[in-house]
Amino acid sequence: MYTYTWKKYLAVIRILLKRSATGDQELSLNRIDFEKGNRIRKPLCSFSIELVKGKLASMSQSVPAKDLITVLLEDDVASILVRQNHYHISLNSDFLLRISNTPIITEKTVSEASRSDISSAG
Repeated sequence: MYTYTWKKYLAVIRILLKRSATGDQELSLNRIDFEKGNRIRKPLCSFSIELVKGKLASMSQSVPAKDLITVLLEDDVASILVRQNHYHISLNSDFLLRISNTPIITEKTVSEASRSDISSAG
């Protein structure tokens, strides 16, 4: 139902996914885009999803959220980004899309940090 709408914004969303490594990103979406293919005059499109390395950690059961995930995973560039990072994506009732990227801490990251602390102390 919302696949066409998400594909319209996909290029911008890809840029925001990349930029989210340096800070939270926001995009104001057009309400009319979500009303076009919908019989409801004011659709309830708010949701919150969490993607960790391409897998859903938490998700609202809304159709817009499911359609966004489908569009992201079908796109080559977005799919790579989603599979490499930990994203929290939310859409509020004012159609403001927020994307935040939480760094994934791995054993390699921890050991590299420990080594750099030791070498800078010496």
